[in-house]
Amino acid sequence: MEKESVTYMDEKLIIDACVRGESWARKKVYEMYAPTMMSLCIRYVGNREIARDILQDGFIKVFTHIHTYSYKGAFAGWIHRIFVTTSLEYLRKTDALRSAVDIMDYNEQLKDVDVSVLDRLSEEDLMDCVERLPAGYRTVFNMYAIEGYSHKEIAEALGISVATSKTQFLRARTALQKSVKSLMNNYKHVR
Repeated sequence: MEKESVTYMDEKLIIDACVRGESWARKKVYEMYAPTMMSLCIRYVGNREIARDILQDGFIKVFTHIHTYSYKGAFAGWIHRIFVTTSLEYLRKTDALRSAVDIMDYNEQLKDVDVSVLDRLSEEDLMDCVERLPAGYRTVFNMYAIEGYSHKEIAEALGISVATSKTQFLRARTALQKSVKSLMNNYKHVR
């Protein structure tokens, strides 16, 4: 399904109608953003059922706080931040990030693995690998590699040290590389 093109004026009319509580406008916002936000939630929590709950919570926040949207910056970006925050709140609340450890406690030797194998995978394959990462790894990987947060910003958002953020990212990358190698080996045997 291709995303429908909406002009700034159309978007403003829809947002204004949402502020007034009009159900057609809320439905339109949901239809426009739910698929993308569901993917975001799955990337963070790695579980489709939990992601559906977070999607619902996120849209409740969107519609509860839509009156605060100031039309500065993209509406899609505003919604995106709400869903990242909602996903992180879930992870903090459930102590999913508890397994985060500081780099000083990390005794495993990180091996350099050829990252070019990632170019051979489909996006769906890679997202499946990301979903299978432990919560701490997955969260930091999403925030750093996909969302573009710095390790300092990640540390502040998650209440961990910068070193822990870096360690979690390195571990995530190493785990992803192993998963990708395994997939590549499976593809060679299938063909």
